[in-house]
Order: sequence, then structure tokens, then C-alpha cells
Amino acid sequence: MTILSAHELVLPAASFGPENPLPPMTRNREHVPLGNLADLPVEMRQNVEYGRLENALPCLTQDSYDRRLVERPIPTFVLENDHLRATVLPGLGGRLYSLVHKPSGQELLYRNPVLQPANLALRDAWFAGGVEWNLGSTGHWTGTCAPMHAARVEGPDETPVLRLWEWERTRGLVTQVDFWLPTDSEFLYVGARIQNPSSETVPAYWWSNIAVEQSQGTRVLVPADQAWKHGYGNRLDLVDVPVQDDVDLSYPMRHRRAIDFFFELPPEQRPWIAALDAEGNGLVQTSTARLRGRKMFVWGESRGGHRWQEWLSPGLQGHGYCEIQAGLARTQLEHLQLPGATDWHWLEAYGRLDTHPAVAHAENWGTARAGVGEVLESLLSATELAARERDWLSVADEVPVENLFAGSGWGALELRRTGWRVSPGTPFAEETMTERERAWLPVLDGRFPEVPWQQAPDGTLVGWRELLEAVEDDNWLSWYHRGVARWYARDEEGAIDAWRQSLAAKENPWALRNLAIATGNQSHWERAVELNSAELPQLLAEAVNACLESGGAKGIFAQVGGTRTDPRVRVAQVRLLLRTGDPAGAEALLDEGIELPGLREGENDLASLWQETQRRLGTNRPVPRKYEFGMFGDD
Repeated sequence: MTILSAHELVLPAASFGPENPLPPMTRNREHVPLGNLADLPVEMRQNVEYGRLENALPCLTQDSYDRRLVERPIPTFVLENDHLRATVLPGLGGRLYSLVHKPSGQELLYRNPVLQPANLALRDAWFAGGVEWNLGSTGHWTGTCAPMHAARVEGPDETPVLRLWEWERTRGLVTQVDFWLPTDSEFLYVGARIQNPSSETVPAYWWSNIAVEQSQGTRVLVPADQAWKHGYGNRLDLVDVPVQDDVDLSYPMRHRRAIDFFFELPPEQRPWIAALDAEGNGLVQTSTARLRGRKMFVWGESRGGHRWQEWLSPGLQGHGYCEIQAGLARTQLEHLQLPGATDWHWLEAYGRLDTHPAVAHAENWGTARAGVGEVLESLLSATELAARERDWLSVADEVPVENLFAGSGWGALELRRTGWRVSPGTPFAEETMTERERAWLPVLDGRFPEVPWQQAPDGTLVGWRELLEAVEDDNWLSWYHRGVARWYARDEEGAIDAWRQSLAAKENPWALRNLAIATGNQSHWERAVELNSAELPQLLAEAVNACLESGGAKGIFAQVGGTRTDPRVRVAQVRLLLRTGDPAGAEALLDEGIELPGLREGENDLASLWQETQRRLGTNRPVPRKYEFGMFGDD
């Protein structure tokens, strides 16, 4: 018998804090040009050049989290039968947090014992562990730390299906994830669908990111002899797997550096990937044909790689995790074209694979992967998986029988604006709109009521540009949003004009901040900080960092009040002290210790500041381990 139940999982968890009201105005850092783009196959090159997302607007950045772990209740849904117990987090992007094989007691995923956000996603906040569903654009999706709608649906075999769905705001797509565990099944089935309700072709991206616990004996197996190697430089290189430089890199812990391998599966090959331990036991993931890509990611065994693992899982026990992944394209640098009024779907299967160590760890790669593939086929044949997909599709559009959890109201708002139709299986009811979404309804009638300037504006609905230009109310708020929408559309002169109009209507720190970024005018930064009565630390840190070159940061920092202890402000102060010739003061701050929750993946700013301080002082104290986040083995 399959049971679906609701629970609260109590975990040591950090506070996420409020969203940052300042709109992201820079390009996504994921779009670093490839140095060998011209050498790639034509289709891959076209996919890499297509669909780049400017930034995460209309979503705002989630960067107010801390690193104080406090036991907090986390809403969960549990789906289980006699073989498996799956735990899902509806409030955090529908993450599959845990998958336990009940007869053996083995956890098949990396189950993070804490919930610690870090700066890895398109909106900043991300956390490690489980299976994450990534839709929209290169990177961890905008909904990874946001709630999804959840409901119960009657399955094709009369067992409950846990359905999650949400509106992906940057692309205007509906994402649907159905968890289905038939009574006698040794596999958890995950039916995924993305719907494009518009009439326009839209860039499509999907990767299921699967974290699995690693050990010295862990081996990742996949039916491929080649892979596209992406080592965080600016190249994609096709290499043979698994051996390079006499090292078998199918073992995650044999990598020195952080690295991606996007495996090149032959067209006729059934797609699957597995991570098996020294005894030949572990997780296997397979899917129907549309989800073709497979990938392995490792943090690497350098000090920086270990530090990142500890950063994401404070109090880490064991060797941490690696990721095995499955996606629509061959690599995560590519986007595909999803036609208008079209949906794409596929079925994934997650379960335990148990084989003899001599098979899983055969020295001959072809022998190992063929042997594991044969075991998978005996457990769940490609024919049976295709039949399961047909069964799931028979209920994919069924109206939920019981609503279990509320996501956002943005889907309901967009359907009100556009009149688009979506599947009845993923409804966006009017009542899901909160005060936040309803604040935009007057725009549909050509109005935009003014609010007090001290209240930070919400994220601009950049897709509403024509409506924003047409509103009758010419107040500071309407001009502010017009400016952001114009900036997003790369009309920089129009944006600057709009923000000046906003200031003419009512002086406000929000338009001043945007103008400061757009024009480099230091006086705008100074006045924005002066008007920042709430002492928003993000605004202050931006202002100090922006004015370091021009020498005006010291005057801005003199205005600092309660935000002086914020780690972003403290890092800015270190830079200021170095710029103004006080390396001893900078060293003292670094010695006190700065724990920067929003340290970005791939960056090592604190180590760089430490080294610059030592150079200025003429000393050579080694970088403290707490500041070493280098991912590339260059310790």
C-alpha cells in the first residue's frame, strides 16, 4: 500500500531573511563566453548562443540569509510503500530531500543534516542535498528556495500522486513535477512537464540535479565513452572517459579540482546514470528519451573543495557529496527552443541498484557500464518505463483532488494579464494571489497608485513594459518601474530618463541607486545612502564598493550606523582600508573574522583580500583555512 502524508521535519536551519528589494542590474555570471565556441558541433554552438537570460528579473535576489543554525520545522510530504520512502520539501522548490531504500535502510541520496543557504543560484540562495529540479536558464533555478503549489492526484493505479507545480517567472513557463510510487514498485517515478502557454517560442532548460553521498569507493557509471569536460575555464572539450592522465575519473574522489563532465550518450543508448559504493550498491536514475543529457559534478579534493563541502554542510561528517545529473540538452550551457502552445514531458525513475563489486568496479570501463546497464534492464526495462510514462500521462492533466500546499500567486496574475490557457492539472486560481500580486492589478486598468517612497518597490514585472509605459499615473513609482523595464530591455538612455523623472516626482533612494549604477555618479550614491533610513546593508555595501576607485567611499562609510556589523559591509570596509592606505586596519578586521554568508561559488574574495593585505604589510602569513574557497586545486 502506498501512503502520502504530511509532516514537519525539524532541522538545524539558517534564516532566509527577506528578499533584497534592489533589482539585479548586471548580467548573469553564468554567461562567460566560451573560448572555443567556434570549434563546437554546429547544433551545440547554436544552443550555447541561444536563450541567454539577462538576469533573474522579475524575481528579486534572496541574499539576506545568515549562518546561524537554529532548529526549525520544515514542511514535508512523504510518499512511501514497502520498498521506498521519499521525502519532498514543497516550500523549497519541491526538492526531493531524501529517498530511503527501506529493506536495506540505505539512504540513496545525500541527505544534508542541515539547511544552510549559500550563494550558488540565479537568485543567490541555494542549499545542498537531495534532488533539485532546475527550469529556465543555466544555473540553479529561480524557484529553488521558493514554495511550489502541491496537491494530491489520484494515480493511474489508484495510488496517490504528489503533484507540485509553479509559474517560472523569467520564461513564462509552467513547471510540473509528479511523484508517483506504485504499491509494488522498487522505483520512485517522477513525471516532469514544462508547458509553454504563450504563442511564442521560448528558451527551454531543465536539469535534475541529484546529490549522492561519496566515499573513496564511490564510482559513477554512465553508458558513454566520451564526455564534454568543463573545468570552469572557458572551454568545452570532448575527452575520452573514464581514464585521463592514468587516473580513472569515474571515481569522484580522485579529482583534484572542481569539474563538470557532460557525458556524450550515443543516440540509440537508453539514458541512465548510477553512483555505486565500494560494495556495488547505490542509486540509479533513468528516464524516457527526452531527458537525454547526463552529467557528473565534483567539488574536488583540494582544500578549497573540502571547504565548500563544509560550508554547505556545517558539521560535515564523512566525505560529502558529488552530483549526478540529467538534462534536456547535452550540456548546461545550452538552451533548446520550446515552441508556443507546446509542452514537453518525460518520466524519470529513481531506485536502488545492487550489483557485484567486480561488475561495478571492473577495470575495463566497457565491462563495468555494460554490466550495470544489464542489471538496470532486469530491474526496470526500457519497455516497462515507457509503459509507466503512458500510465502517468493518463493522469497528468487530472484536476487535483486535494490541495496540500500553496505556492505563489504570480501564475494567476500572469493568466489574468494574458488570458493564456494551462493544463487543468496545474491550476493557478485567483485566490492564490496575495496582496503582493494584487498590487499589480491596477496596471491592467492603466493605473499605478503611488505608495510612500520609504517603501522599497517590488521587483519590476519587466514583461509588462508596454503596460507600464501606458499607465496614466506619472508618479515616482511608475517612473521607477518604467526605468527598470527599459534597462532590462537594454534601453539604457530611456532607463536613465525614467529614473530622473522618478526623482523629479519624489526624491527616493531606489531611483538614485539605479542612476548611480547607470551613470557612475558618486553624488547619487551618497544621497541614496543618506535617504536609506532602513539602512539596507546591500545598498551600503554596493555604494562603498562602487566608490572605492573614485575615493568617495570614506565619506559614504562615515554615514554607516547599525549596518556596520553586516559581513557585506565589513568586507567593503576591508577594501576601503586597503584603498586608503591602512593595511594594518584591514588585517585587524580580517583577523577578527568575517563570515560572509553570500560568498559566491567560484570566487575566493576573502583569500584575495588576505593576500593583498599581507603584500601591503610586507608579511607572508598564510591564508587562514576559513578563507580558503579556491575550487580549482590551486591551493
